[in-house]
Amino acid sequence: MSSAEVQTAVDHGDGTARLDSIPWFVRGLACGDVVVTEPDEEGVRWAGAVVRCSGNCTIRLIVFRDGGSGPARQSVINAFRDLGVDGEGIGRFGMVALDVPPTADLAKVRRLLDHGVVKEWWDMEEGCITDRWRAVSA
Repeated sequence: MSSAEVQTAVDHGDGTARLDSIPWFVRGLACGDVVVTEPDEEGVRWAGAVVRCSGNCTIRLIVFRDGGSGPARQSVINAFRDLGVDGEGIGRFGMVALDVPPTADLAKVRRLLDHGVVKEWWDMEEGCITDRWRAVSA
């Protein structure tokens, strides 16, 4: 990773680990990706190159409704959960991070994302996307 963002991961014991949380700020990583890890002098493991992509996409939203309040963030998470997408909210930034698996109906997810942008419920950023996501978004 190119920053000090903390991620939970499952150590494979071979110098790689599978990310077990949705990246909040790091680009190019998604939950479930397997990355090379290297310990620093204090034993903290740092993620490097992705060695196996999960096929998941990371989409981040800044929630505008209700100033990004907890209930507003939770309503966004619930709406996407109905489409097979997991999400987490963070109050400090009024954000929701979405983990979009390849099994989700990407066209429906994209339509809801675009609808929310048009309605000014949120703004979005594609933190990590796949070719399938690009094809749906074209």
